[in-house]
Amino acid sequence: MSAQNSAGIQTLLDAEREAQKIVQQAREYRTKRIKDARTEAQREIDEYRRRKEEEFKKFEAEHTSGYKKAEEEADKDAEDQLAEIREVGKKVGDKVVEDLIAAVVDVRPEVPEKIAAA
Repeated sequence: MSAQNSAGIQTLLDAEREAQKIVQQAREYRTKRIKDARTEAQREIDEYRRRKEEEFKKFEAEHTSGYKKAEEEADKDAEDQLAEIREVGKKVGDKVVEDLIAAVVDVRPEVPEKIAAA
């Protein structure tokens, strides 16, 4: 009977070892699946981020080009006005300087109307 008990115990120990192997394999499989899921999730996140960055760059390019055009037009208008002012300055600049000098040198004091009326 001792041999039978020993054989039964051995069978139970073998079954327990086999069960431990199965449990270990299940844990390893679960761990691998978790790692794979994380990797896949990160890949999806990276792809989503890339797409959104492309959309943003496209949006930014579409909307900033209008500002650049407006800025260029404003610069051109300012240059045109400066050129016009310079042209007028060349034509009548000497006359303006003479009039300013004459006004400073030729002083004609006048009594203000409010004071003269009193």
